[in-house]
Amino acid sequence: MTIEQTLTKAAAALASGETTAKTLTQIAIERMDDPAGEGARTFIRRNDARALRLAEASDAIRAAGHPRSPIEGMPISVKDLFDLKGETTLAGSVALKSAAPAIADAPIVSRLIAAGAVITGTTNMSEFAFSGLGLNPHYDTPRNPFDRQNGRIPGGSSSGAAISVTDGMAMAAIGTDTGGSIRIPPALCGLTGFKPTAPRVSRDGAVPLSTTLDSIGPIARSVTCCGILDAILSGGNPHDLPDALPIRGLRLAIPQAVVLSDMDADVAAAFEATVSRLSAAGAVITDLALDEFAEVAGIYARGTIVAAEAYHWHQSLIESAGDSYDQRVRMRILTGKEQSATGYMRLIAARADWIRRVNGKIAGFDALIIPTVPLVAPEIAPLVADDAQFFAANGLMLRNPSLINFLDGCALSIPCHAPGTAPVGLMVAGSAFADRHILSAGLAIEQVLVQA
Repeated sequence: MTIEQTLTKAAAALASGETTAKTLTQIAIERMDDPAGEGARTFIRRNDARALRLAEASDAIRAAGHPRSPIEGMPISVKDLFDLKGETTLAGSVALKSAAPAIADAPIVSRLIAAGAVITGTTNMSEFAFSGLGLNPHYDTPRNPFDRQNGRIPGGSSSGAAISVTDGMAMAAIGTDTGGSIRIPPALCGLTGFKPTAPRVSRDGAVPLSTTLDSIGPIARSVTCCGILDAILSGGNPHDLPDALPIRGLRLAIPQAVVLSDMDADVAAAFEATVSRLSAAGAVITDLALDEFAEVAGIYARGTIVAAEAYHWHQSLIESAGDSYDQRVRMRILTGKEQSATGYMRLIAARADWIRRVNGKIAGFDALIIPTVPLVAPEIAPLVADDAQFFAANGLMLRNPSLINFLDGCALSIPCHAPGTAPVGLMVAGSAFADRHILSAGLAIEQVLVQA
């Protein structure tokens, strides 16, 4: 078997003896070491010896007849902002290089290891998770597998997370999502990502961007893979997964405000074809005005939740090491300096009212369906060279997925492009704590798209 498999297929191969955890881990390490590959740009911290020890322990546990979970023995990467005991957590920066090593694993890392995962390393990311593009001036930028010759962005901020999976350096990856970072890279790279309702998964042991909006979730090859990992991360039973809803009669709403504008031709064509396939399969699809989506820009006109909370965390570090930051990231964090406590509290109150009104309008639907992002992956070089192009592309990448963070909701991104074309993602989204229902809806939608 190859490492580019779903978790369920890998579990079957491990159970049958077709492969071993050590073999899978050795393959992952070989991919990371390949000088012609993306390993050096994809991983920031590696501990190959630890990974091999975990793999050998997993094989021994399986040989004893007691696999701990469906991910027993599988190589999995984690984003560089998660603590690993004894290592300095860098969050894609150089500003934290002199910070003390972590005294314990982050809870999500502990849960993964307890479930039998083999942690291959920590993956590259937009510095401090503050961009939807995935560019990193300190550790370079891993290239999207589509049109690699021209060097396209992987999406951010969980850039290396996605490339670790596309390139077989991990079977799945764990990222974070404050405005789309678990959904943008999968959408641009042809993978599946799941952003859970934020409080469901512990954020302890992770460098925060926004303590209000940060979510932790998986990037993998299928909705089922994401469901298994989400159950482990949230402390649930990975054997008790939601079933697919019937596609016939599935109530899907397409918001008309904001999210359908500025689509490029590839995204527009893929989204239109996807809607047609779902309708033909029996889904009931409704255009929903949802004008509240157009209000968010006004609510954020005097400052954002992310900037205010990021500045609170970064203030002293910027004062002592600000010159070592990616200056585009530093610039965005410093906008939070101008926000008053009163303005921040008004923003939190306005968000609560907005959530109440949106939830009232979407309550009768199984899910919203939205293009995850309106563009296919642009080339890296122009974005590095030009601030205007960088910020324009960053705004468009974050626009649609960040609405679901503002809603405090949950969402999948599922590949919906035709084979051989630029990757495009379909976002399947719902309200807070509708996670299992969204996974069930996503399974139904995935089945239609896979058959297309």
